[in-house]
Amino acid sequence: MPRELHRLNARKVENLRDPGRHADGGGLYLSISAAGGRRWVFLYRWRGKLTEMGLGSARQVSLARARALAGEARGLLARGQNPLDAKRVAATTAVPRRVVTFGEVADELLAAMAPSRTNAKHQEQWEVSLGKRNPRRGAEIYARPLRDIPAADVTTEHVLGILRPVWITKPEMASRLRGRVEAVLDAARAKGLRTAENPARWRGHLDKLLPKPRRLSRGQHAAMPFEEVPAFVAELRVRAAVSARALEYLILTAGRSGEVRGAIWHEIDDQAAVWTVPSHRMKWKREHRVPLVPRALEILAEMRVLRCSESVFPGARPGRPLSEMAFEMLLRRAGQGAFTPHGFRSSFRDWVGESTNFPREIAEAALAHTVGDETERAYRRGDALEKRRLLMEAWAGFLDTPNASASVVPIGAGNRAS
Repeated sequence: MPRELHRLNARKVENLRDPGRHADGGGLYLSISAAGGRRWVFLYRWRGKLTEMGLGSARQVSLARARALAGEARGLLARGQNPLDAKRVAATTAVPRRVVTFGEVADELLAAMAPSRTNAKHQEQWEVSLGKRNPRRGAEIYARPLRDIPAADVTTEHVLGILRPVWITKPEMASRLRGRVEAVLDAARAKGLRTAENPARWRGHLDKLLPKPRRLSRGQHAAMPFEEVPAFVAELRVRAAVSARALEYLILTAGRSGEVRGAIWHEIDDQAAVWTVPSHRMKWKREHRVPLVPRALEILAEMRVLRCSESVFPGARPGRPLSEMAFEMLLRRAGQGAFTPHGFRSSFRDWVGESTNFPREIAEAALAHTVGDETERAYRRGDALEKRRLLMEAWAGFLDTPNASASVVPIGAGNRAS
């Protein structure tokens, strides 16, 4: 029996096409038929006779699982037992176990995680990507092809099958999908439903089979070039719509869509010119104070005239804020559908880096990003509000360049939430 073990790896197993037996060592072979069938076999001698024992299809049994089965067979041989006989006895005496699918494990994981979710949209994204509910646009299939496969049988080829179609075109979504599939398969292993290595693991596995994320495009948050933002802001100012005022406010504050749409009046301090977003509405669960430039205060004054609820930017439905689609629809109507609301944060950051001398730490603080390690943050207890105010005033000045000046049309006529 060959002494050298683990001659194969995941990439070789995937790429091997030549008919015949391909040794991994220790009696384990990947057997490829002339018709292209691929299965694992264990070869050994029993009482002088060469014997072959099948270990399963390579499509359903991973390399790691095949190695584990071969190891068990070698252990039986060492104890003087015929592995094939032991396999037959086990097959006749084993109590059938209910097959648990990937979808069942995914749904159990989603249910377990739900109580700790503070963001309903985040939970919905997990449910859509793991195939529990249909995507709104119906185009993406995400992990749905895995749902009916036994959790124990999900292989690298299965995972690649759902990642490759979107890995280049939608890298951010694909990366999140990979991580969520990995979490489900980790849960399956913790429940004792599978013993093979996690085929969705990135480091040391999929990173050898897929391009590195840093080589991919920025993904869903397409950013308008910062040089074009002043002209776009000028167009917003002549639109009589709550969504137009809200999107301009988002650009002026470099805020996130959900933070702006969810803004309520008691968060606004007009006298101090500060908008305080509470921790429970922030992505990283830390309170964020935003300095308000004069134009932002003007927008708030306009909205106060229309005040009909606690929402700063009311939606079409009474008592409700702007919908998630309000900004997207506004961008489409303006002929800017290629860009996203979140992308204006990137436009702001690019402008700071390329056109100003403001420190990186101030720019990152304006975006509510964490800067530095734990020790460094402990010594920097303030939030640099006044320094950030100077930065946001400079940004507002850039947005109000001559080619961007235009009269503001009051919000009276027309659809308020368009």
